[in-house]
Amino acid sequence: MNDKQHTIKAPVTVSGIGLHTGVTANMTFCPAPVNHGYKFQRIDLPGQPIVDADVDNVVDLSRGTTIEQNGARVNTVEHTLAALVGLQIDNVLIQLDGPEPPIMDGSSYEFIRAIMEAGLEEQNALRNYFEIPEEIRYVEHGRAVEIAALPLNDYRLTVMVDYNSPVLGSQHASLNDISQFTAEISSSRTFCFLHELEALYKSNLIKGGDLSNAIVVVDRVVSEDELDGLATMLGKPKVAVKKEGILNNVDLRYKNEPARHKLLDLVGDLALVGRPLKGQILAARPGHAANVAFAKKIKKKMMEANASPVPTYDPNREPVMDINQIMQVLPHRYPFLLIDKVIHLDATTVTSIKNVTMNEPFFQGHYPGNPVFPGVLQVEAMAQTGGILVLNTVPDPENYTPYFIGIENCRFRKMVKPGDTIIFRCVLLAPVKRGIAKMKGQAFVNGKVVMEAEMSAAIVKKEN
Repeated sequence: MNDKQHTIKAPVTVSGIGLHTGVTANMTFCPAPVNHGYKFQRIDLPGQPIVDADVDNVVDLSRGTTIEQNGARVNTVEHTLAALVGLQIDNVLIQLDGPEPPIMDGSSYEFIRAIMEAGLEEQNALRNYFEIPEEIRYVEHGRAVEIAALPLNDYRLTVMVDYNSPVLGSQHASLNDISQFTAEISSSRTFCFLHELEALYKSNLIKGGDLSNAIVVVDRVVSEDELDGLATMLGKPKVAVKKEGILNNVDLRYKNEPARHKLLDLVGDLALVGRPLKGQILAARPGHAANVAFAKKIKKKMMEANASPVPTYDPNREPVMDINQIMQVLPHRYPFLLIDKVIHLDATTVTSIKNVTMNEPFFQGHYPGNPVFPGVLQVEAMAQTGGILVLNTVPDPENYTPYFIGIENCRFRKMVKPGDTIIFRCVLLAPVKRGIAKMKGQAFVNGKVVMEAEMSAAIVKKEN
């Protein structure tokens, strides 16, 4: 799995009819900045409102997942989101001039093909994975639905479906490596049973359904008169049934294509938690309603973890900024450059690392018989960390200098000694106004807060 965030190199457009609305639309995938996530934009509506791909924005689950925000609605988002997750893309603005993404061939493959033609671009920020901390389970006893997420340092999914049908029977599909999504899952098409077709039409759904973009499973004997009626309903001169039980000579791409498509839907629906996942997902008889309910449970667990977060540091992961990149941004130099790496940086938060060694010059005179990292230098290191954050709010940070202008509520909780690794984290308390930023900073050693403070900083343009 990727360590760094990715977007796409250039905009790319796909066009076609929406499965349920029957409205033709153009959908453009656009590059987006770090930590942007997935957002849809209805460019056909006044003000071109944005709809975040967030499980809290789900408003309808009638044979697909529909989201709504800011007075704008986007239908059937799961195939589009599954393509982005499968390509391990983090940041995309999806512009749409209609109410629903094109259904294309009923799978995610055409979206992936278009995106790969545009190309992917690595971004200078680590992916913000949510690692499943413990078993999370969702159960619907009445429908025998069960979905579970288990801790795993990877993203794997297994789906079992059982339609009590002589045509499909019980099927399984697995994805052991997200990098195999394109080859193994993305081309699996949406499907429905013949007995569902008329009900779907009466419910004002699948207006854009066609035998070229959906598999229709025939699970009972059908008369010629009924086939003629289906042909009229679908706008076709003639429909027929293959001996395998599939309408109109559509060949399955896989024997278990329906199960693979259910896995595709699950990947797309779980994208609505808002962060890439690490975990093992096991699902029995999933559907959009269950998927979204399960995604809400994951997001709740994610928000609980964020309520009292303790940053972690993996020295094996590539940093967002190494010492050379830090020196390109900050004016400090030895012996007063007090941070070694930046491991996280987004619009509101920065996390840095300071490795405390006995070779620090101040230990010669600061309690030399019992060396303790000076509190005032902890504050300075935190201020330098905050300087990285406030400089990240301007497009040309090389033309500005950060100045520390205030400190409040500073507390030192534990001593810091040589051999410790300090993790500094600063979070903006409000948007930067007139070049002034206010931040909450904390310093951690071994998961414990050792120092915290509220700081103010100014960013001043350098004089030529």
